[in-house]
Amino acid sequence: MTEEIKKEKAPSRRHLNRVSAIQYLYSYEFNKPENLMDGLRCYFEEQEQGREFHAFSEELVNGTIEHIEEIDEKIRSHAANWDFKRIAKVDLAILRLAIYELLYRNDIPPIVSINEAIDLSKEFSAEDSRRFINGILDKICSSLKRPSREAKV
Repeated sequence: MTEEIKKEKAPSRRHLNRVSAIQYLYSYEFNKPENLMDGLRCYFEEQEQGREFHAFSEELVNGTIEHIEEIDEKIRSHAANWDFKRIAKVDLAILRLAIYELLYRNDIPPIVSINEAIDLSKEFSAEDSRRFINGILDKICSSLKRPSREAKV
């Protein structure tokens, strides 16, 4: 009997950009820069791959922060029996990013945003967080007026 060796697939560039985006959004929660563009420039220039590699991440962060009030309201309305202030900051960063994608990025299929959020929660959060994040994102996804498996161009 031969043992199959399972090779780990390298994360996609977009996944790496989402990782970078949630890391920035997490730090943003504690230390908001006076000027967002300067803060982003400094952050992405310090990354191993450089700012050009992180163009998608920068788009996601800009969009998420631009719509943060609406996104937070969605979280509050769907997080039944949860005090918003008690949501773990890493979970909040993941939720904000995914909800931004669901609501404002029609070029990304909703199922991709949800799967990425779950993967990010596996990497950076507690096991119980997956169910919490998935529950909120599923509720939001079900209210969208577009197919969950297709990008809308």
